[in-house]
Amino acid sequence: MDSNKTYTVNEAQKKLEHYCAYQERCHKEVRQKLWEMRMIPEAIDVIMVHLIQENYLNEERFAKAFVSGKFRIKKWGKNRLLRELKFRDISKYSIDSALKEIDLDDYYNTLDDLVQKRIAQVKEPNVYKKKKKVADYLLYRGWESALVYEKLNAYFG
Repeated sequence: MDSNKTYTVNEAQKKLEHYCAYQERCHKEVRQKLWEMRMIPEAIDVIMVHLIQENYLNEERFAKAFVSGKFRIKKWGKNRLLRELKFRDISKYSIDSALKEIDLDDYYNTLDDLVQKRIAQVKEPNVYKKKKKVADYLLYRGWESALVYEKLNAYFG
């Protein structure tokens, strides 16, 4: 983006409509984009209100799309999803609503698949070290420690 270009409120609004229509965005991202376009706070507020009223920007929809995508594609657990959404200043209501969308059977089956896949990948003869490496991998991805250790104990005894 040309750092010297200035935008009218209408131009910025149109640009941000496309930005939001292309992919779900959170309020923080959109606000940041407007700051980068060097819009004044009053203009930012006007544009944000417009985007929300016209349903280009919807926090709960963003949260659900984010959770769905990161869970399905990156296989993140609920802790990681929660942390990432909080980082984006998403409300507790929207976070809870989005996390409830995850089917529990899918959740447990995904964890099971990840555990099996990771056990096969980790080439470590020492069973305790192997267990720790698999656990670290899953915890980093945001899986709840109780679930992780329950699964690992089932595999390793």
